[in-house]
Amino acid sequence: MTARKRVAILGSTGSIGTQALEVIAGYPEEFQVVALAAGRNVALLQEQVERFRPTVATSAQDGPAGLMRAAVESEPEILLAATDGSVAFDAVFAAVARGTDVAVANKELIVAAGELLVDSAHRSGARLLPVDSEHSAIFQCLVGEARSSVASIVLTASGGPFWRASREAMERAGVDAALAHPTWRMGTKNTIDSATMMNKGLEVIEASRLFGFPGEQIRIVVHPQSVAHGFVLFTDGSVKGQLAAPDMRLPIGYALSYPKRLVRSADGAGAPEQIDVLRVLGAKAGETAMRYDFEPPDPVRFPCVRLAYEALAAGGARPAVLSAANEVAVQAFVEGRIEFGRIPVIIAEALDRVAERGPSLEGVRTADREARKTTAQIVENIERSPRR
Repeated sequence: MTARKRVAILGSTGSIGTQALEVIAGYPEEFQVVALAAGRNVALLQEQVERFRPTVATSAQDGPAGLMRAAVESEPEILLAATDGSVAFDAVFAAVARGTDVAVANKELIVAAGELLVDSAHRSGARLLPVDSEHSAIFQCLVGEARSSVASIVLTASGGPFWRASREAMERAGVDAALAHPTWRMGTKNTIDSATMMNKGLEVIEASRLFGFPGEQIRIVVHPQSVAHGFVLFTDGSVKGQLAAPDMRLPIGYALSYPKRLVRSADGAGAPEQIDVLRVLGAKAGETAMRYDFEPPDPVRFPCVRLAYEALAAGGARPAVLSAANEVAVQAFVEGRIEFGRIPVIIAEALDRVAERGPSLEGVRTADREARKTTAQIVENIERSPRR
């Protein structure tokens, strides 16, 4: 009997963490949970501990030491990094330094410190396995292909809840409207990022870091059905894409099981005669046809995409500033302190005001702190200013 793969999860009570545990629960012969690190949802963590019996379980009250115990001391074979923000940076870097594979579901980690993390992985032999559906798609399309044969990579975007909305309607949209994502089940932060399309801008930076291509070779196309997750365009004119129903458990399972693929019994996967092709290609139950739409992004209504490309081109710690400023601005919107339309304006101002820092982990940390402080001040100034 093959030994089960030892899995540690940072962010076990979040959206990605809970879906990862759903995957793991379906394959008890494949995975063993050795560590769970949660935020403040201690009640859910306790339920997870009772079900999966990890050797290490920590929550936010344990601080950085708890994350380090989960990521390193539990001796996982693969670490799922599914926290938000920079809280787990040290733990992930420590795991990579010891050669542990990391399934990456933390945008901020790769955006802010991706160059450094990729360098560390190259030195230790650790593999960085993308969990985002788009990066998982690109990763799968690049398997077996020569880097020199790649002309461009294309990330797809759902367009979020405001793709058909006017700019005026978006400006004053409320939190409930921004959280009404048409296809994906995600946490609050990622769902708001989808509404601004900052998620796609951050994914462009991630793709550049993970796959080593400059921004000029990374494109975005809006695909509302969220079935085609990414494409690679080759120098001979061929295009390779990865398609699947919009279900985060698929890229999560691929990352956790890599280089194997899990065998699913759901959705007709299994015996060839049982496969419902349309269902696998994203059709809902009862649908007899499947349509795919592709459209260019709208830079006027979604300026966050431009800000991300500019931060990537500037390099250094600019992506860290972008990520931190976005996080603070999104939280201010969720708390009702600013209007939706202010998010990109605030981020742009923070990018202008925060000083450049060198490409080091300390430089990233400093840029992150300064960006958060500066963005918080910008938000406070907006709150004090008279409403127009």
